[in-house]
Amino acid sequence: MATRVMVVDDHPVVAAGVRAMLAGTGFQVVADAGSTAEAVSLAADAAPDLLLIDMRLPDADGLECLSQMRSTGVRCPAIVFSGYDNPTFIARASALGASGFLLKTASRDQLLEALETASAGQSCWSREELRRLTGALAAARVEGDVEAPLTQRERQVLKQLAFGLTNKEIAQGLGISYETVKEHVQHILRKVGVNDRTQAAVWAVRRGLV
Repeated sequence: MATRVMVVDDHPVVAAGVRAMLAGTGFQVVADAGSTAEAVSLAADAAPDLLLIDMRLPDADGLECLSQMRSTGVRCPAIVFSGYDNPTFIARASALGASGFLLKTASRDQLLEALETASAGQSCWSREELRRLTGALAAARVEGDVEAPLTQRERQVLKQLAFGLTNKEIAQGLGISYETVKEHVQHILRKVGVNDRTQAAVWAVRRGLV
């Protein structure tokens, strides 16, 4: 019996491409959704064995989608499928229990290998991804009990940073200058006691801020 895969991606061509790539394999796309709301609605009837979730969705990001699906009882393994090689995405995916992170530039063989590994209940994080995460996860554990006195604006910036947004995107979203965002980010890193944005993102996840 084929392993049932649910694809959550707001680009129909991606879902169609995955469906075509899995044709004739031990995997079958049983449902595809273009948003978090649609994914949550379809999950019960689709009864997937495996989730392939885009990071950026129109109504919530991929990890929020995964969180909502978990809250409705969907416990199958999930792989985050993204067009962005963003360290904060990777860190959040790992911190929230995703089985792996796969770029959309992956070949058919790489996709199948990741699906096979995840469906067997194993981690499909690459050595390079784990190396990049080691420092971030260690820093988050060390600083996890720190009660950082962040201002309301710094919390807003940290949340956007953890969602993988650039300083320019954060500035546009919050209606503040690029230089002001840079200043806030530096204050956040110092207060939280981490060295970079990836570590700050993991810290935010572990503190339940995102």
